Amino acid sequence: MSLTLYGLKNCDTCKKALKALGDQDVRFVDIRAEADLEKKVPAWLKAVGVEALVNKRSTTWRQLSDEEKAAGESGDAADLLIAHPTLIKRPVIEADKVVHVGWTPATSKALLGE
Repeated sequence: MSLTLYGLKNCDTCKKALKALGDQDVRFVDIRAEADLEKKVPAWLKAVGVEALVNKRSTTWRQLSDEEKAAGESGDAADLLIAHPTLIKRPVIEADKVVHVGWTPATSKALLGE
């Protein structure tokens, strides 16, 4: 299974996921510098939905206007996430054609079989 992990190099959750996935072939893509968000964000939203993808606990979210937050809570979140990549919950892991968001016990079990 080929894995692509989208995240930030300084994100503790991304580091934890990379460490746990260490034995597997994982390609790391920096979500701010290297990811093609114009292509990826709409696909991720379609796969997992707004609630799973938008990080409402982030500092960036708290700094948004009420209008931007409303867009982020609706199906119109793609432009907001592309403009503010740190609003994307991390890591986003593509395992073949399946998208996982966050490093949760369910994600770990799905990817590691634990």
